[in-house]
Amino acid sequence: MLHSYYTVKGYGEHEINIQKSRFIAYIDRATTEEEAQEFIQKIKKQNWDATHNCSAYLIGENDQIQKANDDGEPSGTAGVPILEVLKKKHLKDTVVVITRYFGGIKLGAGGLIRAYGKSTSEGLHATGIVERKLMRVMHTKIDYTWLGKVENELRSSIYQIKEIKYIDVVEIETYVEESQTPQFTEWMTELTNGQGQISFGDTTYLEKDVF
Repeated sequence: MLHSYYTVKGYGEHEINIQKSRFIAYIDRATTEEEAQEFIQKIKKQNWDATHNCSAYLIGENDQIQKANDDGEPSGTAGVPILEVLKKKHLKDTVVVITRYFGGIKLGAGGLIRAYGKSTSEGLHATGIVERKLMRVMHTKIDYTWLGKVENELRSSIYQIKEIKYIDVVEIETYVEESQTPQFTEWMTELTNGQGQISFGDTTYLEKDVF
């Protein structure tokens, strides 16, 4: 699993007009090629009367799945420019469909490449990008007498509390970057004078807005 990577926040759409043609960017997250294809077909069905529904997607930890489709535009003027924007922004697990309603003015190859690239960039900005960081959930069990001190220290630290469970003892679940688990364990042990019972939980991704 990747330590961290960038992807889109979720579903988004954004429209721009270039030389009387409407370019509508539809963007979503897709973790499999099947999800990407389903999204593309959904947008095509939704915009069945459009002149073109061009698309691209980039999926996998090592970008192993890459596809671009010009959907009738001159070869290399639509799908590839969309895909190149995704690569330039280092995005993963992202699918984009740019729907074009032709406005009567031909843009030429260079104009099309710029138009599809601009539509993708502005669409991504409108949708939002997040960084996903792989975190380990650390479990710390303490006596209730330690709760105030430990909670205060955690909230002013670099670590993020996931949940506090009030059972026979207090169990605090904390998100910790994998590389920082030894440091966290040592810090928590010192903080509780060795009274805390610390154990490793599952790993999960936490998302932070980039824009």
